[in-house]
Amino acid sequence: MKGKYILFLFCSLFLCEVSAQTLEQARALFTKGEYEKAKPVFKRYVKSQPSNGNYNYWYGVCCLKTGEAEEAVKPLEMAVKKRVASGQLYLGQAYNGTYRFEEAVECFEEYIADLKKRKRATEEAEKLLEKSKADLRMLKGVEDVCIIDSFVVDKATFLNAYKISEESGKLFTFNEFFQTGGDHEGTVYETEIGNKIYYSEKGERGSLDILSKNKLQNEWSNGRPLPGSINDAGNANYPYVMADGVTIYYASDGEGLGGYDIFVTRYNTNTDTYLVPENVGMPFNSPYNDYMYVIDEYNNLGWFASDRFQPEGKVCIYVFIPNNSKQTYNYEAMDRKQMIRLAQIHSLKETWKDKQTVAEALQRLEAAISHKPKERRKVDFEFVIDDNTTYYLMTDFKSAKAKQLFLRYRQMEKDHLQQEEKLNNLRQQYSTDNKQEKERMAPAILDLEKRILQMSEELAALEINVRNAEKQNN
Repeated sequence: MKGKYILFLFCSLFLCEVSAQTLEQARALFTKGEYEKAKPVFKRYVKSQPSNGNYNYWYGVCCLKTGEAEEAVKPLEMAVKKRVASGQLYLGQAYNGTYRFEEAVECFEEYIADLKKRKRATEEAEKLLEKSKADLRMLKGVEDVCIIDSFVVDKATFLNAYKISEESGKLFTFNEFFQTGGDHEGTVYETEIGNKIYYSEKGERGSLDILSKNKLQNEWSNGRPLPGSINDAGNANYPYVMADGVTIYYASDGEGLGGYDIFVTRYNTNTDTYLVPENVGMPFNSPYNDYMYVIDEYNNLGWFASDRFQPEGKVCIYVFIPNNSKQTYNYEAMDRKQMIRLAQIHSLKETWKDKQTVAEALQRLEAAISHKPKERRKVDFEFVIDDNTTYYLMTDFKSAKAKQLFLRYRQMEKDHLQQEEKLNNLRQQYSTDNKQEKERMAPAILDLEKRILQMSEELAALEINVRNAEKQNN
């Protein structure tokens, strides 16, 4: 009797499990946004009735929402053919996710026209249409770049895969550099001589901002957000600065193809700010997360990371040969499928044009991977004496007078930096205060600006005196 009761319980549980796989249950899961659970049921129904518009719609949306845009296209095309409501909205997104941007534009335009006929809101569809148009423009400008190698690594330790020269600076995770715990995903770039860092941390908006710090007398200054529009939209992260000290690459998830996109901008010394950032385009960027773009000028190799087509927790590191100037494929003269393959980096060998160039680059890559970094020379500062001589330690000075003058110079430099930070804080406070507070603060800001200008002139004069004193001793 007991055995029969256990068998009855088992059968009941089995039947409950079967009932959870019905179309009604799948639709309930779909409504709650549990697409992964609902997808197998709809797939089964589509297989049994391949021309049913609703089944194809539900299955296609589930595929799209679970990251299978390619799989979503065919069922959503059937849903649109059967005139299922909202089918075009999701088909346009599926086209966009598979780089079929021209078809996405057409799909959204038809959907918007239909919404207008029915006097429905079009804002969401219009935003998607504009994005598809922007993505299409990007596809028409895919850079003709030679990608020599790629390797998949754990995302948590992806920086270890970057084998860049000492001359190109150093890369750290935020936790590694600042010796903190937690799950901070930010990175730190340190210049070759270690006197400046660029890093990301949460700002006043609650999102990641890129900041910089200068090192003076073995002390780091307070972090200063980079000026300009770098930090205006979304999270800004993964900074890398070229040897010129002017060009910065970084990633932002505010605007672009999707997820993190790589951007570049340059510092304008005349305005003390950065120019409007530019999206570096395809194939570097994709609808996935693309970031940590590095140009190693010493080895003539470029690096970037992407989680396109990768499983959770993994990232692909691509190594390429940087172009001296941007060269793009001829979109109008090329087969569309081939252009999409190049934009997606479907095959590395499809980007190879000169076997000798590729072979030489692979040799440089192999040398970079096997290279053992030299122990970094201890430096306290960087002071240029002339075109051929730069001092890094106090013991480098030969002239006692120059050494004393330089000690004054360093103290004045530190005071100048502190005043600049104070002025920057006052300006930020001024921008958010009311009219009365602004009137109260204005005189103090003007006085501090005059003082800083005077200090700059004094610093420049003292810098010349240090050089002259040292040169007289030689």
